[in-house]
Amino acid sequence: MGEIVGAGLLAHVPTIVLPERTRLELNEGKEITLVTGLRQLRADVFERDDYDTVVVLDSHWATTVEFVVTAQDRRAGLFTSEELPRGMSRMPFDYPGDPELAHNVASFAEKHGTWITAIDDAYLPVYYATINLWKFLGEGLPDKRWVTIGVCQTGDMEDHLRLGRALADGIAATPGRRVLLIASGALSHTFWPLRELRDHEASDPAHIFTPEAREADYERIAWFKEGRHDKVLDTMDEFWRYKPEARFFHYLMMAGALGEGACVAKGRQYGAYENSIGTGQVHLWFDRPQGGWTGTAPTTPHSP
Repeated sequence: MGEIVGAGLLAHVPTIVLPERTRLELNEGKEITLVTGLRQLRADVFERDDYDTVVVLDSHWATTVEFVVTAQDRRAGLFTSEELPRGMSRMPFDYPGDPELAHNVASFAEKHGTWITAIDDAYLPVYYATINLWKFLGEGLPDKRWVTIGVCQTGDMEDHLRLGRALADGIAATPGRRVLLIASGALSHTFWPLRELRDHEASDPAHIFTPEAREADYERIAWFKEGRHDKVLDTMDEFWRYKPEARFFHYLMMAGALGEGACVAKGRQYGAYENSIGTGQVHLWFDRPQGGWTGTAPTTPHSP
């Protein structure tokens, strides 16, 4: 039986892949800790040899009529961002996929009342919410498989929790697989207007779009560190007022895979909570508790 052995809510902002000189210019001469945090996370978690596959829950990839999971044997090419080609241009990537896992995840769609298709098209686009994190956490580790699942823009909270439940079952149905999950995306996510944003490029949280959004982010970070996923889920209506990236669907998919409100995993923060032109960014890693994600033994909460 496969199992989820770690999970993270990680930031993927374009700044992290800019040249160091540019990063320092944007941040008053200081390195942004989103970069140093990812480097430490790689050393602590991703350079270990106790996992096989990384599944990225990608807040930038939005589908419409179903969830899609990548099922290629391998993905390789050059990535240029349509959003910011000046900063992310012709970035090489090359990593193996996990078709067996992808098809197993898709096979549990009906059980959980949702729609999931595994796609192996070589020309399926990739997005920087996956590529930027692979550059830090996967590049140079050629035996680690990477798979991506997008959010569904017509779905709601329940739909994304259902995707997470199917993901957990698909992992459990893949013999011997040890998987890390990455919910790739931000907390509050309102940008400063174009004529103002260059005054707010430094990472200091003072630049978050509103004090209320900043406090909402801090509140959820504290809950994550306490293992109170139930509080995060129970207050989503409140958090949506601060426009979390992709309606926080990247996290909701991860939560669905980890037992939802019953998940007791405590977050470990890498780097500081930082601003990115108005949006709230943080890296939080969740190790699997000794008693399982929900503290009640099963290694995968929705395993059949």
